[in-house]
Parts: sequence; structure tokens; C-alpha cells
Amino acid sequence: MYTFRPETDFAAFDKFVEEHHGQYQQCSLWPQVKTGWSSHLYSGFDAEDTRVLTCLVLERKLPAAGKLWYIPYGTVSDYTNELLQKEFADFMKGEMKKAGAFVTIIDPPVVLRIDGEEQEEGHAAHKLLTDIGYELNTDLDSYTYKHPVQTLIPLKDENGDMIPAKKLLKKCEKGVRYSVRVGDGRGLTSKRYTWDDIQKQPEILDYFISCMNDTSERQSFTHRDKEYLTTLISVLKDYTDITIVYYDKGKDTKLQNERLAERAKKVEALKTAPEKKIKGLKNDIEVIDNNTKNYEKRMEETADYGPDEVIPVGGGLTIRYGGFGSCVFGGSRNIVRNQTRSSHYLNYLRLCESIDEGMDYHDLGYILCDNPKEPGPDGVLGKCEPRKNFEGINSFKLSFGAHYTEFIGEYMLVGSRFRYWIYKHLMPLAKKIKMRTIFFFKRGKND
Repeated sequence: MYTFRPETDFAAFDKFVEEHHGQYQQCSLWPQVKTGWSSHLYSGFDAEDTRVLTCLVLERKLPAAGKLWYIPYGTVSDYTNELLQKEFADFMKGEMKKAGAFVTIIDPPVVLRIDGEEQEEGHAAHKLLTDIGYELNTDLDSYTYKHPVQTLIPLKDENGDMIPAKKLLKKCEKGVRYSVRVGDGRGLTSKRYTWDDIQKQPEILDYFISCMNDTSERQSFTHRDKEYLTTLISVLKDYTDITIVYYDKGKDTKLQNERLAERAKKVEALKTAPEKKIKGLKNDIEVIDNNTKNYEKRMEETADYGPDEVIPVGGGLTIRYGGFGSCVFGGSRNIVRNQTRSSHYLNYLRLCESIDEGMDYHDLGYILCDNPKEPGPDGVLGKCEPRKNFEGINSFKLSFGAHYTEFIGEYMLVGSRFRYWIYKHLMPLAKKIKMRTIFFFKRGKND
């Protein structure tokens, strides 16, 4: 038998979450970030009063439908423990009834496949959840839906030892290895900033936002305003940092002058070089000439900047919690992007930082998926495919040695069928009518 009660010891709650590899969205600090929601925190205990489950519930009141409950990432618990899950589901039904919540939506880390290989434990957890009353949400257009595909890079080997960053890099595709290798040689530098640094230098956030705002055509990156980012970093300051990649124009020019000086020496050496060394010298000169062409292109792209300007060209916000290094936001500017490959360079730096912090996994983000087919006889979703505007991002992220992990998706515990019907059918219809009315109103006004 298990007991469940509202949480009062937030320190113990968060300790359990972190030690059991929970996500930062499952800790007691998260409601301070998601200020548009109210929150409830629960913990579950076994017969010896040992904590075995934590649950953060976010609550939002919706017009007509009533209160919606959402448990980000589900509970931190053992999803193979049938009695624990059943008794907690019964407990939640009672709490929903008391609070007047019409549905509870959870998105637990129930894994369907890893790199195409089906996971028996995930299937067993799915069967258990559906047997005890949860319903699988197959409506991917729901605005509460979490993307079900995650790219995770294991940072520890089968013995539990950290994998050196250079060893991971060797497994990457040629383009990634090249980007990391040439970054320093093309004037890229980087710096990692904490909340304390940002308080002393508020312009750091402006640099970061400038990088994200210049990736508007790349819809894979989520944009947030400065106020939200400030809240996020300040609340999770013990786990969050920003890495910014800069293009140092003066450093690039200094390196180019060094290359030209080296070229002059090789041209002079050609005059007296023995036959067996001529080919090698000519190849070296050709490489320098190609680098010179690229350098000239960088100078053209940055003509509006001074000769010694240091320009932010890439930025990433990373949260490291519960053994996961999560790339939450990030992007690289259009300027000198193709010349410096700053996005690969940035991601490699963030991966190195996660290794230094002793994380188990580094998460490069989520991939949006098209609506899958209806669930099969066992209730499991079909294969998820990346949306068309995300073509390429899958291989880009997997090139860092990531595993393509498919989660089954959201589950729902329905309290009121009528209010849930309003939420699923009438509210989306009302939203479409509202947007269409606004569209016609604006068009009529312009005419």
C-alpha cells in the first residue's frame, strides 16, 4: 500500500527528482517559470514512509471547459510498479474531483523505440497505464502536445565511465569534425556565462537574443523574449548557463596574415626544393589560397563592422539537471554561418561542458513529427516521421552520436467527459472562428 499527500518539503522533493534522473520541468522550481499556471505538488510514500514518487501538477483554467491539469514529463516514479501506478491514478481521480479538473494530461518518458529498436519495457509501461484508466492521446494537433522524438547523446560508456569529447567527435560525420577543427582558425572564440555573469553584464542576454533572432527562417529554434529568459535563468540559476560563440574579426585577420607569411616562405622554398617536396609545397600553398578566398568572403559579409570587432554569431542556453544536459534554446546568425560553421562549433562546446559536469546524457532537442497512423492492436503509435520543414535536422543531430529516441506520447486521465469534449472540439473550433474573424476584419480595414 502507498500513501500520497501534498508536498511541504520542497528540498526533499527536488532531491528525489534530481537523484532519480528527473527533468528540470519536474522540480518544484518550475512553477516559478511557468507563471501562467498555478501548481500542486504531491509525493508518494511506501509502507516505511520512504518517498517513491513525486508529481508536479500545473493547473490552468480554460473558458467553458474548466480546469485542465498537466503533469510535465509525468511523475518521477517507477512506471513498471503496477500497484504504485494504480493507487496513484486512483488518488489523482479523487484530487481532480475535489479541484474540479476535467482532465489530467501527462507525458511520461515511456520509450517506444531507440534507433528503430522497440523497447519491451516501454510497451509494458504503456499497457499498464492504459489498463489502469489512462487514455493515449493520438491528436497531435492538440496545443498541449509534447514532441515525441528526442535526440540523446550518451556521455558514459557501458562501464559508466565518461566518454572523452574528442572520442565522441571521432564518431561524427566529416562536416561536424571539420567545423570543430576550423573554428579556432577562423576567428571563433566562446565564453560560458552563469546567472552571476548576466547580472553583472545584462548585455549578454542581448547578444544571445540577437543570435536567436537571426535564425527566424529556421523554425526548429524556439524564440523567447528577454523577460522569459531572465526568469528562466534566475529561477534555475544553479543549473543553467549560456554559451556564446563570437567571431573575432581582428583575430581572423591576424591568423590570415600568419598564413600569408607562411605562404610566402613556401613560395620561396619552391625555387630550390627537391623534386619529392614540390608536390607537398604546392598542396600547402593551394590550401592557403582556398583559406584566403574564404577569409575574403568573411570580410565581405562583415564589411559593416570594424576591423577589430568581436561579433556574437551563435548562442545556446543549456540546463543541466538530473544527469541530462538539455539544449533548451540556441541558434547561429546568418552572418559568416557558412564560413565558420558556428552551429556545429557551438553544439560541440555545449557537449564538452556537459561532459565536464558529469552528465549522463546530452540532449540536442526535440524533432517535430507528423501525425502518425491510428494505434495498432496493442495501442502503440505508428512510426513518427519528421515534418518536411525539419528535413536534415535529424541527421544533423544524430551526427553527434545521438540516439533517436521515440516516446509514445501523452496520456490523459479524464474526469469529466462533457468538459473534455468542449476542450477537444468546441475550443479549437472557437479559436479558428476567432482567427478567421480577425483575418477578415484586418483585410477589410486594409481595403
